[in-house]
Amino acid sequence: MAKTKQKKEEIVKNLVEKLKKVKSVVFANFDKLSVKELEELRNKCEEQNIDLEVTKKTLLKNAIKKAELKEVDVKSFERGVSTVFGYEDEVLPAKIIADFAKDHESLKMYGGLIENEYVDEAYLLQLAKLPSKQELYAKVVGSLKSPIAGFVFALKGNLSNLVYTLQAIKESKE
Repeated sequence: MAKTKQKKEEIVKNLVEKLKKVKSVVFANFDKLSVKELEELRNKCEEQNIDLEVTKKTLLKNAIKKAELKEVDVKSFERGVSTVFGYEDEVLPAKIIADFAKDHESLKMYGGLIENEYVDEAYLLQLAKLPSKQELYAKVVGSLKSPIAGFVFALKGNLSNLVYTLQAIKESKE
């Protein structure tokens, strides 16, 4: 059943709102995924506060134009397009799609938008290999903690040696 003009305008408006507040967008082909697999992917995205939308290419093209983003040749994408919106982390949408595509070969990334610049599939695959923000935060905290912990253990070692020396002097005088 065809969508009414009003419904299409509502879809475009919703897409424009999402496109204006995202940090990254990934376009992917979902055609050969079963409904169950698509729902599994959607659930993985929702767990990470990422939206997955399946829309017609013309509506997506209109939304990109209205959101005043870098022009994307949506018509060059083969078949259906699913759009993955990342609001907090630039890397996470690409990482989720790349990880899901490992088990589902039919899922293929077309490209995406990062900071209003169109990037191709190869760039997104490289981006997906990067650690997430949480992993990077943990590494920074670990790096900051390491020298401090080493300093504390060095001081503790010196104090322990002093106590052992004083104990040895006390025992030799008795």
